[in-house]
Amino acid sequence: MKNIGIIGTGYIGLVTALGLAEFGNKVICLDIDEEKIKLLNQGISPIHEEGIEELLNRNIKEKRIYFTTNFQDAVENSEIIFICVNTPSKDDGEVDLSQVISSAKSISKFLKNRKIIAIKSTVPIGTLAKIREIFSKEGKKEGEDYELAVVPEFLREGKAIYDFFNPSRIVIGAEKDYVIKSLKEIFSVFNAPIVVTSPLTAILIKYASNAFLAMRVSFINEIANICDKFSVDVFDVIEGMKYDKRIGGEHLSPGIGFGGPCLTKDLMGLIKMAEKSGYEPDFLRAILEKNEHQVRYIVYKVKDQLSDLLYDYTISIWGLTFKPNTNDVRNSLAIKIINLLKNDGANIKAYDPHGMEEAKKLIKDIKYCNHIYEASKDADLVLILTAWEEFKKVDFLKLKSIMRKPIIIDGVNVLDPQEAKKYGFIYKGVGRE
Repeated sequence: MKNIGIIGTGYIGLVTALGLAEFGNKVICLDIDEEKIKLLNQGISPIHEEGIEELLNRNIKEKRIYFTTNFQDAVENSEIIFICVNTPSKDDGEVDLSQVISSAKSISKFLKNRKIIAIKSTVPIGTLAKIREIFSKEGKKEGEDYELAVVPEFLREGKAIYDFFNPSRIVIGAEKDYVIKSLKEIFSVFNAPIVVTSPLTAILIKYASNAFLAMRVSFINEIANICDKFSVDVFDVIEGMKYDKRIGGEHLSPGIGFGGPCLTKDLMGLIKMAEKSGYEPDFLRAILEKNEHQVRYIVYKVKDQLSDLLYDYTISIWGLTFKPNTNDVRNSLAIKIINLLKNDGANIKAYDPHGMEEAKKLIKDIKYCNHIYEASKDADLVLILTAWEEFKKVDFLKLKSIMRKPIIIDGVNVLDPQEAKKYGFIYKGVGRE
């Protein structure tokens, strides 16, 4: 059992804190958001993840975890401190390190007794040097007051709890045996390979992994769009591809593209790192450009069924989160597509099982509805943008009876095309013509 501090209570910080507490560690979780900390201490999770509140309340009851806004408390009572704060993109694609830098400044004031500072936030090369400079200005010495490591996360939102307890691998970026040993002790409970490498290599493992996942999404979307032109079902193409062990079937799901807080941000961050080093990452740029094109392609599908000018048409949107099983709408392509449709004059009615409260913070002048049928009443077209399971259970007869026009654009291929067409719908998926 170790005393562990977690800085940041977003998806990564909270899931990491709860997972480590579940294995018997004493965990202090810090955030500067007082309202969030108050809710967490009451056993209320600010994020939607299956099983998270059960995990939260069990570990609070067992006194293995508590939440605070007090940096001194979190630092002085921890042997190992994980920095798990957000690192969003700036407008130019650079990584915004303000939260990491702010955390380092606060930690540095209370460092003593050789703490291990492990970075879980996705940060570019050069970040460790910035942290060392901050600590040095506070008179803290590496090797005496602190040690640095990089321990990247590989959690999928919506499946983060499962992924924490069933990791594909643990990557430890550290150089000193003492640090490696201490971090290995924490993660030895998992039945997963432990990859020990340098901190810089650990940083690039994370960026390369997300860039590769983004590449697969952009690739299969390109193939799907070509399938549309030749009346070939892309699912049949994928079926013939997936048996090749070099390819497999994972992340070959054509749709609106990749969104959310990770893939786009990390791809842009890797591009910026490469550019700063003097290298032109044209292939990575192409992945990003394809993703932007896919958003426009979905809007084109809508206009192809209605009109180039969408004024006075009503479009029913199913799904607002960037993926199912989360309430996260950060960098959701659904939000981006809605804004494009609104700019062309469309009236929008929307429903999402868990994401509407967060979406309301980003987009206000649309009608939010309580279920798909309310959102679809008198609609000229249904546009599905998140692959929620409940959408598969749609009553096609009921849906057709309340719509103005029986048109479905399935941007995430969640419905059965033949079933929709059987009930008289014009159905357009992605790569399913």
